[in-house]
Amino acid sequence: MSTNNFSVYDYIVFILYALVILSLGLWVSRGKKGVKKTAQDYFLASKSLPWWAIGASLIAANISAEQMIGMSGSGMAIGLAIASYEWMAALTLLIVGKFFLPIFIEKGLYTIPEFIEQRFGTTLKTILAVFWIALFIFVNLTSVLFLGGKAMDTILGNGDGSMIFPAIVALALFAAAYSLYGGLSAVAWTDVIQVALLIIGGLITSMIALDHVTPSGGIIKGFAHVYETAGDKFHMILKKDNPEFMNLPGIAVLIGGLWVANLYYWGFNQYIIQRTLAAKSLRESQNGIVFAAFLKMITPFIAVIPGIIAYVMFTEPEGTNMIAGVQDAFTKVGGGMNYDKAYPWLISTFVPAGLKGLVVAALAAAIVSSLASMVNSTSTIFTMDIFKPYLAKKEGKNIDVKVGRISGGVALAIAVFVAPLLGSIEQAFQYIQEYTGLVSPGILAVFMMGLFYKKTNNRGAVVGILTSIPIALVLKLPYFEMPWMDQMFYTFILTMVVIMLVSLSTNPYDDDPKAIKFTNSMFKTGRAYNIGSYIILIILVVLYAVFW
Repeated sequence: MSTNNFSVYDYIVFILYALVILSLGLWVSRGKKGVKKTAQDYFLASKSLPWWAIGASLIAANISAEQMIGMSGSGMAIGLAIASYEWMAALTLLIVGKFFLPIFIEKGLYTIPEFIEQRFGTTLKTILAVFWIALFIFVNLTSVLFLGGKAMDTILGNGDGSMIFPAIVALALFAAAYSLYGGLSAVAWTDVIQVALLIIGGLITSMIALDHVTPSGGIIKGFAHVYETAGDKFHMILKKDNPEFMNLPGIAVLIGGLWVANLYYWGFNQYIIQRTLAAKSLRESQNGIVFAAFLKMITPFIAVIPGIIAYVMFTEPEGTNMIAGVQDAFTKVGGGMNYDKAYPWLISTFVPAGLKGLVVAALAAAIVSSLASMVNSTSTIFTMDIFKPYLAKKEGKNIDVKVGRISGGVALAIAVFVAPLLGSIEQAFQYIQEYTGLVSPGILAVFMMGLFYKKTNNRGAVVGILTSIPIALVLKLPYFEMPWMDQMFYTFILTMVVIMLVSLSTNPYDDDPKAIKFTNSMFKTGRAYNIGSYIILIILVVLYAVFW
């Protein structure tokens, strides 16, 4: 079934989007004549970002093919419960802004591994730096490229896979065109346009799909029909008899392993936290965090709801006369469901010519902005944590920007060739979360103990992180029959216990000399941050009360 029904207007809109992003990225990253860019200019945008650019860039870096494609697929399979990743993330952002950012900014960090070096030691920093580079290249970059290529194949091609690799190459070249030259300045300022576009495009897709879910049309009628037909998909807390309980284990989502995933991702993930380190001030950074938290509240309406709409159309094809071939669209060769086709299928089937270019540009914006962020952060860690301390000669100490560009390009090239090997995954979002969860609990435990437990020392941190993966693997054994989110939570708790015991066994009486020293004013926040936080907390309570 050919789905490539782009009109001339669609191509014009899409090309215009590409030109605007490239032009803006190159313009904002231009340097003064005769003045060489420094590492701070390239990796931290000269520490000049205002709150609204930080908030927009955080969301643009976060929302990618993993959310727009993968989360819609999980929305089709699971329902609104998958939105806990987004709504709980809003609360997590507030915690990061209040308790983590003041410490990171006070220390003047470029990278998260730098904190490990200052708090523990160089060896552990290097181990984690190498780990994060590998994770960014072989998990993050490759998954975003693959899902993005698959989406473009469904929307612009025939959905037979022939366009996946060309689309992967095109997306990579687009992201490289401005991010490698301009660094974080180009990434962050283009993200302001990218996030506005992806929200507008996402809402357009949701509203058009709702308008077509019933024969009589109408957005409100469509939502009422979806809610009535698929009411079981609108529960945030799954019961044990739900077939997806092992992915989202009931109340444990609110008090267990999801906190591990969120705190690790939003607090200690380089390509997320880097733009907060580039703020004009701590207050600007914290206000940007609140803005990002507000935007996270919107994400389920543009990423999860479309998947539930696709589910209704798949299960009740008689509800509309415009979805011929819906059964074939989601059934893989040899049987089974391909849930990740939900979002691209809605775009290719229902969004009319003229608007399709805008919506596809929004999807491309989600993909490209995340790619640009990941490439920039990979190059930052390589340059600052690997190249400068180990590879730079004395005469090469001032080539940080050049090394950053080259290493970012190499990382992206590797990901381009690895991405097609990922193959087809039923729910990419859940898959990525589960297998990242093997290592994230141990890393989070090291950071949390390093931040808030003064007796934690280097030996305790090293032993803890080395034992965390065996603990995680043991808990994955069929004997335990445990949801992977619970595995993450127990791994996190046990790793903290190991860190504490080893630290106390080596020095039971004194605080570690490198322990964080807190002051009375360190965690004080401004009025705007406090008011925004209270509003977000009230909205969260209402959402979970309504959709419990």
